[in-house]
Amino acid sequence: MARRELVQIKTAAEITKMRAAGLVVGRTLEKLRAAVEPGITTADLDDIAERSIRGEGAVPSFKGYQGFPLTICTSVNSEVVHGIPRRKKVLHEGDVISIDCGAILDGWHGDSAITVAVGEITPELTELIRVCEDSLWAGLAAAQLNGKLTDISAAVEGAIRPHAYGIVDHYGGHGIGTEMHQPPHVLNYGRPGRGMRLVEGVALAIEPMITVGSPDTFVLDDDWTVVTTDGSWAAHTEHSVAITPAGPWVLTALDGGVERLSALGVACGQPAESAQSPV
Repeated sequence: MARRELVQIKTAAEITKMRAAGLVVGRTLEKLRAAVEPGITTADLDDIAERSIRGEGAVPSFKGYQGFPLTICTSVNSEVVHGIPRRKKVLHEGDVISIDCGAILDGWHGDSAITVAVGEITPELTELIRVCEDSLWAGLAAAQLNGKLTDISAAVEGAIRPHAYGIVDHYGGHGIGTEMHQPPHVLNYGRPGRGMRLVEGVALAIEPMITVGSPDTFVLDDDWTVVTTDGSWAAHTEHSVAITPAGPWVLTALDGGVERLSALGVACGQPAESAQSPV
Protein backbone atom coordinates (compact mmCIF):
# COMPACT_ATOMS: atom_id res chain seq x y z
CA MET A 1 0.00 0.00 0.00
CA ALA A 2 1.34 3.43 -0.95
CA ARG A 3 2.23 5.70 1.99
CA ARG A 4 0.01 8.75 2.20
CA GLU A 5 1.94 12.01 2.34
CA LEU A 6 1.25 14.11 5.39
CA VAL A 7 0.03 17.67 4.84
CA GLN A 8 1.30 20.30 7.27
CA ILE A 9 -1.54 22.03 9.16
CA LYS A 10 -0.63 25.45 10.54
CA THR A 11 -1.97 27.27 13.57
CA ALA A 12 -3.39 30.77 13.21
CA ALA A 13 -0.15 32.18 14.64
CA GLU A 14 1.91 30.24 12.10
CA ILE A 15 -0.26 31.46 9.23
CA THR A 16 0.36 35.00 10.47
CA LYS A 17 4.10 34.32 10.25
CA MET A 18 3.59 33.04 6.70
CA ARG A 19 1.77 36.26 5.91
CA ALA A 20 4.85 38.22 6.98
CA ALA A 21 7.01 36.14 4.64
CA GLY A 22 4.41 36.55 1.90
CA LEU A 23 4.50 40.31 2.21
CA VAL A 24 8.28 40.28 1.76
CA VAL A 25 7.74 38.38 -1.50
CA GLY A 26 4.87 40.60 -2.61
CA ARG A 27 6.80 43.81 -2.03
CA THR A 28 9.86 42.41 -3.77
CA LEU A 29 7.82 41.44 -6.83
CA GLU A 30 6.37 44.93 -7.03
CA LYS A 31 9.90 46.35 -7.10
CA LEU A 32 10.80 43.89 -9.83
CA ARG A 33 7.68 44.70 -11.84
CA ALA A 34 8.63 48.37 -11.76
CA ALA A 35 12.22 47.60 -12.79
CA VAL A 36 11.37 45.54 -15.88
CA GLU A 37 12.20 47.52 -19.01
CA PRO A 38 14.08 47.06 -22.26
CA GLY A 39 17.84 46.89 -21.65
CA ILE A 40 17.80 45.47 -18.14
CA THR A 41 19.34 42.04 -17.63
CA THR A 42 17.79 39.20 -15.68
CA ALA A 43 20.85 39.29 -13.41
CA ASP A 44 20.07 42.96 -12.65
CA LEU A 45 16.61 41.85 -11.55
CA ASP A 46 18.14 39.15 -9.37
CA ASP A 47 20.31 41.75 -7.66
CA ILE A 48 17.24 43.87 -6.90
CA ALA A 49 15.40 40.86 -5.51
CA GLU A 50 18.20 39.77 -3.21
CA ARG A 51 18.68 43.27 -1.82
CA SER A 52 14.94 43.60 -1.24
CA ILE A 53 14.55 40.25 0.52
CA ARG A 54 17.63 40.56 2.71
CA GLY A 55 16.81 44.20 3.44
CA GLU A 56 13.63 43.01 5.16
CA GLY A 57 15.52 40.52 7.31
CA ALA A 58 14.49 37.53 5.21
CA VAL A 59 16.45 34.94 3.20
CA PRO A 60 15.85 33.98 -0.46
CA SER A 61 14.07 30.61 -0.64
CA PHE A 62 15.51 29.64 -4.00
CA LYS A 63 19.21 30.41 -3.56
CA GLY A 64 20.94 27.09 -2.97
CA TYR A 65 17.68 25.12 -3.15
CA GLN A 66 18.62 21.80 -4.77
CA GLY A 67 21.58 23.64 -6.25
CA PHE A 68 19.70 26.57 -7.80
CA PRO A 69 22.32 29.35 -7.93
CA LEU A 70 20.40 32.60 -7.56
CA THR A 71 17.54 34.42 -5.82
CA ILE A 72 14.72 34.42 -8.39
CA CYS A 73 13.71 32.46 -11.46
CA THR A 74 13.50 34.58 -14.61
CA SER A 75 11.84 32.88 -17.57
CA VAL A 76 11.64 34.81 -20.83
CA ASN A 77 9.28 34.20 -23.77
CA SER A 78 9.33 30.44 -24.52
CA GLU A 79 10.90 29.69 -21.13
CA VAL A 80 8.10 28.49 -18.88
CA VAL A 81 9.66 28.25 -15.42
CA HIS A 82 12.97 27.96 -13.53
CA GLY A 83 15.04 30.22 -15.78
CA ILE A 84 18.39 31.19 -14.26
CA PRO A 85 19.19 34.94 -14.18
CA ARG A 86 22.23 35.80 -16.34
CA ARG A 87 24.35 38.89 -16.99
CA LYS A 88 24.07 38.34 -20.74
CA LYS A 89 20.29 37.85 -20.74
CA VAL A 90 19.07 41.30 -21.83
CA LEU A 91 15.35 42.03 -22.01
CA HIS A 92 14.03 43.55 -25.23
CA GLU A 93 10.93 45.50 -26.19
CA GLY A 94 8.07 43.07 -26.77
CA ASP A 95 9.39 40.28 -24.53
CA VAL A 96 7.46 38.77 -21.65
CA ILE A 97 9.17 37.61 -18.48
CA SER A 98 7.95 35.39 -15.68
CA ILE A 99 9.55 36.20 -12.32
CA ASP A 100 9.22 33.61 -9.55
CA CYS A 101 10.25 34.72 -6.07
CA GLY A 102 10.42 33.09 -2.65
CA ALA A 103 11.51 34.24 0.79
CA ILE A 104 11.98 32.69 4.23
CA LEU A 105 11.18 34.79 7.29
CA ASP A 106 11.28 33.38 10.82
CA GLY A 107 11.40 29.87 9.35
CA TRP A 108 8.31 30.25 7.14
CA HIS A 109 8.13 30.49 3.34
CA GLY A 110 6.32 32.76 0.90
CA ASP A 111 6.23 31.97 -2.84
CA SER A 112 4.72 33.97 -5.70
CA ALA A 113 5.23 34.66 -9.41
CA ILE A 114 4.21 37.28 -11.97
CA THR A 115 4.48 37.55 -15.73
CA VAL A 116 5.38 41.04 -16.92
CA ALA A 117 5.42 42.75 -20.31
CA VAL A 118 8.72 44.31 -21.39
CA GLY A 119 7.69 47.63 -22.89
CA GLU A 120 4.89 47.33 -25.45
CA ILE A 121 3.74 43.81 -26.28
CA THR A 122 1.22 42.49 -28.77
CA PRO A 123 -2.48 42.27 -27.85
CA GLU A 124 -2.17 38.48 -28.14
CA LEU A 125 0.49 38.37 -25.43
CA THR A 126 -1.45 40.81 -23.25
CA GLU A 127 -4.36 38.38 -23.44
CA LEU A 128 -2.10 35.44 -22.57
CA ILE A 129 -0.98 37.18 -19.38
CA ARG A 130 -4.52 38.23 -18.51
CA VAL A 131 -5.90 34.71 -18.85
CA CYS A 132 -3.07 33.27 -16.78
CA GLU A 133 -3.73 35.80 -13.99
CA ASP A 134 -7.49 35.23 -14.17
CA SER A 135 -7.01 31.47 -13.91
CA LEU A 136 -4.87 31.96 -10.81
CA TRP A 137 -7.58 34.02 -9.13
CA ALA A 138 -10.24 31.50 -10.12
CA GLY A 139 -8.17 28.86 -8.35
CA LEU A 140 -7.63 31.05 -5.30
CA ALA A 141 -11.37 31.75 -5.08
CA ALA A 142 -11.98 27.99 -5.02
CA ALA A 143 -9.65 27.47 -2.04
CA GLN A 144 -12.57 27.19 0.36
CA LEU A 145 -12.89 25.53 3.76
CA ASN A 146 -14.26 21.97 3.45
CA GLY A 147 -13.86 21.97 -0.30
CA LYS A 148 -11.67 19.46 -2.11
CA LEU A 149 -8.21 19.97 -3.57
CA THR A 150 -9.30 19.45 -7.16
CA ASP A 151 -11.94 22.17 -6.82
CA ILE A 152 -8.93 24.47 -7.23
CA SER A 153 -7.60 22.51 -10.20
CA ALA A 154 -10.96 22.54 -11.96
CA ALA A 155 -11.40 26.27 -11.40
CA VAL A 156 -7.97 27.00 -12.90
CA GLU A 157 -8.67 24.81 -15.91
CA GLY A 158 -12.15 26.28 -16.37
CA ALA A 159 -10.71 29.76 -16.72
CA ILE A 160 -8.17 28.65 -19.34
CA ARG A 161 -9.97 26.18 -21.62
CA PRO A 162 -12.27 28.67 -23.40
CA HIS A 163 -9.16 30.46 -24.66
CA ALA A 164 -7.51 27.35 -26.11
CA TYR A 165 -4.15 27.87 -24.41
CA GLY A 166 -1.98 24.93 -23.52
CA ILE A 167 -1.90 23.95 -19.84
CA VAL A 168 1.55 22.75 -18.78
CA ASP A 169 0.89 19.48 -16.97
CA HIS A 170 4.35 18.41 -15.78
CA TYR A 171 4.48 21.16 -13.15
CA GLY A 172 1.98 22.67 -10.74
CA GLY A 173 1.30 24.11 -7.34
CA HIS A 174 2.20 22.68 -3.96
CA GLY A 175 1.83 22.87 -0.23
CA ILE A 176 4.00 25.45 1.49
CA GLY A 177 5.04 26.21 5.05
CA THR A 178 8.28 25.42 6.86
CA GLU A 179 9.51 24.10 3.50
CA MET A 180 8.94 25.72 0.14
CA HIS A 181 7.60 22.54 -1.44
CA GLN A 182 5.34 20.28 0.61
CA PRO A 183 2.45 17.94 -0.13
CA PRO A 184 -0.02 18.13 -1.73
CA HIS A 185 0.73 18.62 -5.43
CA VAL A 186 -1.84 21.00 -6.94
CA LEU A 187 -2.70 20.25 -10.56
CA ASN A 188 -3.86 23.01 -12.90
CA TYR A 189 -6.55 20.81 -14.43
CA GLY A 190 -8.96 18.10 -13.33
CA ARG A 191 -12.46 17.31 -12.14
CA PRO A 192 -13.75 18.99 -8.97
CA GLY A 193 -14.60 17.17 -5.77
CA ARG A 194 -11.53 14.97 -5.54
CA GLY A 195 -8.40 14.79 -3.43
CA MET A 196 -7.87 15.93 0.13
CA ARG A 197 -10.41 18.02 2.01
CA LEU A 198 -9.35 21.63 2.48
CA VAL A 199 -9.19 22.25 6.21
CA GLU A 200 -8.30 25.30 8.24
CA GLY A 201 -4.54 25.80 8.41
CA VAL A 202 -3.68 24.31 5.02
CA ALA A 203 -1.47 26.63 2.93
CA LEU A 204 -0.97 26.14 -0.79
CA ALA A 205 0.96 27.76 -3.61
CA ILE A 206 -1.27 27.82 -6.69
CA GLU A 207 0.58 28.42 -9.96
CA PRO A 208 -0.91 28.05 -13.44
CA MET A 209 1.47 27.88 -16.41
CA ILE A 210 0.00 28.29 -19.88
CA THR A 211 1.34 28.41 -23.42
CA VAL A 212 0.26 29.90 -26.73
CA GLY A 213 0.93 26.57 -28.44
CA SER A 214 1.73 23.07 -27.27
CA PRO A 215 2.07 22.58 -23.50
CA ASP A 216 4.88 20.06 -24.03
CA THR A 217 8.20 21.08 -22.47
CA PHE A 218 11.80 20.02 -22.00
CA VAL A 219 14.64 21.10 -19.72
CA LEU A 220 17.71 22.89 -21.11
CA ASP A 221 21.28 21.75 -20.51
CA ASP A 222 21.51 23.98 -17.43
CA ASP A 223 19.26 21.35 -15.76
CA TRP A 224 16.81 24.05 -14.67
CA THR A 225 15.23 26.10 -17.43
CA VAL A 226 11.95 24.60 -18.70
CA VAL A 227 11.07 25.62 -22.27
CA THR A 228 8.26 24.78 -24.70
CA THR A 229 9.08 22.15 -27.29
CA ASP A 230 7.50 24.15 -30.11
CA GLY A 231 9.01 27.50 -29.12
CA SER A 232 5.65 29.04 -28.24
CA TRP A 233 5.59 31.69 -25.55
CA ALA A 234 4.34 31.09 -22.03
CA ALA A 235 2.97 32.84 -18.93
CA HIS A 236 3.22 31.81 -15.28
CA THR A 237 1.55 33.33 -12.21
CA GLU A 238 1.47 32.21 -8.56
CA HIS A 239 0.26 33.15 -5.10
CA SER A 240 0.44 31.44 -1.71
CA VAL A 241 -2.94 31.11 0.02
CA ALA A 242 -4.18 29.93 3.41
CA ILE A 243 -7.48 28.15 4.03
CA THR A 244 -9.42 30.02 6.73
CA PRO A 245 -13.03 29.85 8.01
CA ALA A 246 -13.64 33.32 6.56
CA GLY A 247 -12.36 32.44 3.09
CA PRO A 248 -9.02 32.32 1.22
CA TRP A 249 -6.29 34.55 2.61
CA VAL A 250 -3.84 35.29 -0.19
CA LEU A 251 -0.63 35.56 1.79
CA THR A 252 1.55 36.97 -1.00
CA ALA A 253 -0.96 39.57 -2.25
CA LEU A 254 -0.32 42.95 -0.65
CA ASP A 255 -4.04 43.42 0.10
CA GLY A 256 -4.52 39.79 1.08
CA GLY A 257 -6.55 39.20 -2.06
CA VAL A 258 -9.42 41.53 -1.14
CA GLU A 259 -9.74 43.36 -4.47
CA ARG A 260 -9.65 40.39 -6.84
CA LEU A 261 -11.64 38.02 -4.63
CA SER A 262 -14.32 40.64 -4.02
CA ALA A 263 -14.66 41.13 -7.77
CA LEU A 264 -15.40 37.39 -7.99
CA GLY A 265 -17.96 37.62 -5.20
CA VAL A 266 -15.74 35.72 -2.76
CA ALA A 267 -15.01 36.73 0.84
CA CYS A 268 -11.34 37.17 1.73
CA GLY A 269 -10.08 35.47 4.87
CA GLN A 270 -7.69 38.25 5.80
CA PRO A 271 -8.17 39.30 9.43
CA ALA A 272 -9.07 42.97 9.74
CA GLU A 273 -6.14 43.59 12.08
CA SER A 274 -3.75 42.15 9.46
CA ALA A 275 -4.73 44.51 6.64
CA GLN A 276 -1.66 45.95 4.95
CA SER A 277 -1.25 49.00 2.79
CA PRO A 278 -0.33 48.07 -0.80
CA VAL A 279 2.44 50.67 -0.83
